[in-house]
Amino acid sequence: MAQRPLKDLTPSPGATELYDRWLEALDERLRDPETDRNALCREILREIYFPALPVDVEEEELPLATRAALASLDPRNVTLEPEYYDEIEEELYYPRKPLIWLWQMFDRSPLGGNVHLGVRFRRLLAPHVFASVGANFKCFHFVEVSFGYNLEVGDDVVVHRNVLLDDRGGIRLGNHVSISDYSSVFSHTHSIDDIVEVTNARTVLEDHVRVTYGAVVLAGVHVGEQGMVGARAVATRDVRPYHVNVGVPAKSVAIKSFAPDTHLRKTCIQEPD
Repeated sequence: MAQRPLKDLTPSPGATELYDRWLEALDERLRDPETDRNALCREILREIYFPALPVDVEEEELPLATRAALASLDPRNVTLEPEYYDEIEEELYYPRKPLIWLWQMFDRSPLGGNVHLGVRFRRLLAPHVFASVGANFKCFHFVEVSFGYNLEVGDDVVVHRNVLLDDRGGIRLGNHVSISDYSSVFSHTHSIDDIVEVTNARTVLEDHVRVTYGAVVLAGVHVGEQGMVGARAVATRDVRPYHVNVGVPAKSVAIKSFAPDTHLRKTCIQEPD
């Protein structure tokens, strides 16, 4: 089968220089411990969403909807879902909240779909939001995280569009992990008897794991090295290294051809019900 590596693309020189200057200025402010992240978020979003609105405008004279929109640019005036969770560690979450809100609202803006700029913007924010992040993190638009501070990301991780990373109970993504569009990785679960009974469980995707289109990895699942969760599958239990699990619930149907001998007991494994 033919290999099709990605092209190396850049926008026009003028746009590239503009993006570089903007990101460098943002990076400098994020690195400054004196920066008020709430004010920074509001300022950047105001510039993106209301570029023609003067800074000194009398907001009381604006339409109510406009005033409400301006208020919502400030993360202190919005609530996000994790804030309602009882176990949230406020000293860890609230320094991150402005950047999580900035990330989400950037993605909803005309800038968010620009892959060249968007990947670099999210890579810039990630070290300030996640517990840890390695080199060459690549994240497309409309990816959402929960707490942020419970998410560990290795080197060369790729997260595609519209992915949910629910790190409420903790998620670790190893090196070279790929998570495809519309997939979800959970780390908390609700009791079938009582919805307010919540169990947090750390979810781990080891090195070179692939979670393919629309798949779901449930809380506490451990996907072993080179494991793969097939499209639309729901991984309710651990995925063994080099195994390909598909279906609902996901079961092993194949082993990768380059797996070490220790994993080649059979060419196809049907797990028990």
